[in-house]
Formats: sequence, C-alpha cells, structure tokens
Amino acid sequence: MKAADTLVIGAGAAGCALTGLLVERSDERVVVVEAGPDYGPRDSGRWPASMLDASLRAPGHDWGYTSGDTIYGRVLPFDRARVVGGCGSHNDCQAMIGHRADYDAWAAAGNPGWTAAELEPLIAHLKERLNVRLYADEEVTPFQSASIDAMVSFGLPRVVDLNDLDQDLGVAQNPVNIVDGTRFNAAFGYLDRVRDRPNLEIVAEALCDRLVVEGGRVTGAVVIRDGRRETISAGRVVLCSGVYGSPAILLRSGVGDPAELHRHAIRPAHALAGVGRNLHDHPCATLRFAGTDELVARMQAFARERFCPEEQVIGKGRTAGCSEAFDLHFYTSGGARREDGGAYHWQYTVGLMTSVGRGALTLRSSDPDAPPLLDHGFLRDPTGSDLDRLCDGFAQYEEIAAHPPLAKLLGVEVYPGPAARETSDVRAIVARNIEHAYHPVGTCKMGPASDAAAVVDANGRVHGLDGCIVADASIMPAVPRANTHLPSVLVGERIAASLGA
Repeated sequence: MKAADTLVIGAGAAGCALTGLLVERSDERVVVVEAGPDYGPRDSGRWPASMLDASLRAPGHDWGYTSGDTIYGRVLPFDRARVVGGCGSHNDCQAMIGHRADYDAWAAAGNPGWTAAELEPLIAHLKERLNVRLYADEEVTPFQSASIDAMVSFGLPRVVDLNDLDQDLGVAQNPVNIVDGTRFNAAFGYLDRVRDRPNLEIVAEALCDRLVVEGGRVTGAVVIRDGRRETISAGRVVLCSGVYGSPAILLRSGVGDPAELHRHAIRPAHALAGVGRNLHDHPCATLRFAGTDELVARMQAFARERFCPEEQVIGKGRTAGCSEAFDLHFYTSGGARREDGGAYHWQYTVGLMTSVGRGALTLRSSDPDAPPLLDHGFLRDPTGSDLDRLCDGFAQYEEIAAHPPLAKLLGVEVYPGPAARETSDVRAIVARNIEHAYHPVGTCKMGPASDAAAVVDANGRVHGLDGCIVADASIMPAVPRANTHLPSVLVGERIAASLGA
C-alpha cells in the first residue's frame, strides 16, 4: 500500500498552496515533508514572535546558502527559510505579482496555460487567501512618504495599486500580506484550513535526501528524520523545495547532467542537462544614508502611534535599454529601530527586473546536508546590458535621493560614500558592490521538450520521468518583474489546478 497518493517535498510558499488545495479539493492522501519545524496554525501560540512581526525581516530558520567565491571576492548570504510556511515566514511582506508581459512571455516560450489572462482568476484567489491589501495613506511613515514625493518629483506617476498587471511606470505604497502587523504566510492561508483533514499528514524536521527512481518512474523519496533514513512511497512526488532545494534533490537522485553526477559518484538514473541551469535573480545596487536627527525624531514619533515597517514603497522605473513595460524597481527601506551596532539605516535599492545574465546551481557533494554551489551569473551577460541598465537605475535613484526636501532628511551618504566615489566611477562601484533581491528562479526551467535547457513541461512534469512534478519558483523560465513570493504561490496554485485541484 502506498504511504501517499501525493508526496509533497517542501512546505514553502508553493508547497503550502499546492498541498492545501489538493487536500481541500480531493480525497487523496497527501503527505508533505518539510526540513524545518512546523509551529502549527496561526493561533497555536508556538510561532516565534519575530516570524509574526511584519515590521522587520525575521532572523533564523535559515538554510545557510551563500554565494561562496562567485561575486568579486565577497560572500553574500542567500537566505531561504527552513520552516513550514517558507520564505513568507521571514520576508518583508512585499506582495507583488509583476506585469502581464512576464506571464505572456512564459506562455509564448511553449508553456500553454500560463498567459496572464489565464492566471488572473488564480491571482485573485491567492490574494484573498494571503490577505493581500494596500497601505492606506495615513499608514505610510514619514520616511516613506518623503520618498514617494521625491519619486513623483522625479517623474514617476503616483498610482494606486502596483499589482495592476497592465501598469508600467508608477510609485505607490506596495501591496502586503500583513494582518494587524502580523506576517501572514502561505501556511496560514492554505494549510490552516485543512490541518484537521484526515487525508493530510505533515512530516516536519525531515530532510529529503533523494527521490526513489525505478524503471523511469519516481515511486517515492528517502527522507532523514531523527538521524534515520526512511522511504516514503507515493503515486507521485511533487518537489516544492525551492530554487536551490528542488534541483539539488533531483541531482542527488541521479536526475541531471551525467557528467555532473559522475563527479560526485552518483549513478545517473535519468539524463536531463538543464537541471540546475538558468539560475538568476534581480541584481541590485544600493545607496545608504546616515539620516538626520529630524528624520529619526519624526519616525520615532510615528512608531509610538502606529505600526512602523521598514519597507512600504516601491517605484517602477525604466532604463534607456527597456523595450517594454518597466525594468527597474526602486525600493526604500528605513525604520524607527536601530540596527545591530547602534546605527539607524535609510536605504535606497534599485533592482534590475529583467536581467539577462544566467548562472547555475551545482552540487558540492552528494551529502544532503551540504549546501549546493550557487552562481547567479550576476552582471555576466555577454552584451553587458545588465551592468549598463543597473548603472542607469543607480543614477536615477541618486537623482531621486537628491530631491531637496528628501535630501535634507537623509543627511550624509554613508554607502558607497565619498571615498568610493573619489576613487571609482559608477560602473566600478555597482559591479564591485552588487547585491541581490532574494528573488532567485529558474533552476528547473519550464519549457517544451524541444528546449534542451528545459526540465519540466507546462504542468511541472519532469521531462521523460514519470511520477515526478516540480512546483515552485525553480520552474519559472524568467524572473517576473516582482518580488517572487506571490508568483511562487501562483505556481503552487497553477500546478495544483493541473492536478485537478
């Protein structure tokens, strides 16, 4: 007898959505395995306060992924949450969906069913499930309000809802999945509704080692729980382990480029060259200011009366090289609480939404506890377009920050700072100090079998391997113009629908 009709590996944003919908809309037995803890429903009283407090990004529960030595001699953390609820349990709650062109491009690349028009009912549903809302004007902090004014003065239109799929340029307070100051993650929106159903089992603190591949079919998975390996059999396995986890599990299972597998003494079970390729994110550049006593005082006064998050505003901008919609996000970040070390921070980050550069994920070893090697390919596109456009965006944000009323509040620039500007030009500053937006995608690329780089088809089914589906941000062929939390939930909804839920 099978242990599960469907075995879901990973209870992050997509995994929670897919699992919740399958359990809610069918009688099949679903087992979901999560490497991190399960703190139960929203009202269990067991959730750490930091994971509920939406005013700051929550620490801890991290996988320990880093860039290694791939970024100009610096090591960047690639935080991913190891907990039921996934990255929606620790992120900044920016609930963006992107532009119509993002999804239409996925469909045009050979992925039927992914046009924006086809996805709109699912988008509406997930926004309801996650309690996505807009900040009212009176909720916007003094710092964020001054930033909006500066962007409008720069030339960005003041808009109402940044989640309009047809919207190009604009600035507004960003949509959020926050309820009464609480971070409302996908576990609350999808799993809490079905936790008492007899056809659901949540297996927490169980690390997936590999899939069981027999005769061209996946029949289950080997997981490590309490130091012991056990096999869970299933009619089908759905990988929802994220952009770093899902391809690593496939590779450890012998699914991937045989040359890569042989390097780690893994017996190839199914040759699929695209596994781990196409890794990319939104490359970013940052300006940081010391702030003035006036700004600190105004923010502290605001925080005494109201919820005071660090991030509230996003601007959509366009570079000279942009051919459609927009290709920049202008993020603002700054709060009324000091960072570790006793300093306030007031930060402006520009993110390139349509990067061309591509990297890859490869295994460090076959040990499931060893994090993979991650190369996002930042600024390494052959044409140099990514660096050109990011520098363009950086220059635009410098102009926004120089808006006199805002500049008066921001005070001295501390990063990159006067010393860096005296010794380097903007291109060198941006290239040496590249950052990322925590929006990785693409390592199990969705596309037709004729695409040599594709790993799964439009319904997440692994090409040439029965019984195995991938449903998370790893299947996105290109990163959308958005923070990827909502698009990841959308993937879970879309693949659940393809399974009949």
